[in-house]
Amino acid sequence: MAPPAERTPGELTRRFVAVAKHPIGAAAGWLWDLHVAGRERLPGGPYVLASNHLSFIDPVLVTLLAQENVRYLAVASLFDTSHLFDRLISFFGAIPTPRDRVPVAAVRAALAELEAGRPLGVFPEGRRVAHWREETPQRGAAWLAFAAGVPLVPVAVHGSQETLGIVHKAFRRTAIGVWVEPPLDPLDFTGYEDPVGALTAAWLAAVGHRLDPWWESTEVT
Repeated sequence: MAPPAERTPGELTRRFVAVAKHPIGAAAGWLWDLHVAGRERLPGGPYVLASNHLSFIDPVLVTLLAQENVRYLAVASLFDTSHLFDRLISFFGAIPTPRDRVPVAAVRAALAELEAGRPLGVFPEGRRVAHWREETPQRGAAWLAFAAGVPLVPVAVHGSQETLGIVHKAFRRTAIGVWVEPPLDPLDFTGYEDPVGALTAAWLAAVGHRLDPWWESTEVT
């Protein structure tokens, strides 16, 4: 079955985001012990929010972080797994992205969001992971930042793996930390032999700066 048609997020999403503005923790405080740092680093205008991906709730965290609706790229295979989940990702305006062919339509939709002056969410790991550095980051987030001429903003999330994650699949209250790192300007990487690869590596280093200590002292099974 084909993924549901893309939707422009409606009034319910805008109301959800409006609640998140008073302040960011208010909307989620009763669900999670949420700590957010560095939100003042978010630039004005369009940008690519590139976060690590540990849980199904990460898109919600990205939206709360930006305090405006953020459409994000989602693997097309996620659609049609659950009617409830389909409604959730459609609610947030997810852009279906196929793995088995060049995602032309998804790229066009993503660039349209940025050209319209809105942020775009991307998870460079490409899927939920059980632990940080489990997957080599893909280059799509950096490529989109170059193509649109917008900053790439690294976002590090820790703790969401404890709820709706790979290992801890049930929804439960847990402590979650979200850190916004300084935006990366694609123009700073144009002198590299592989500018997209260099920007992707810079994203990995920025997020790793926050997350590596959490996993260095933890045995991964």
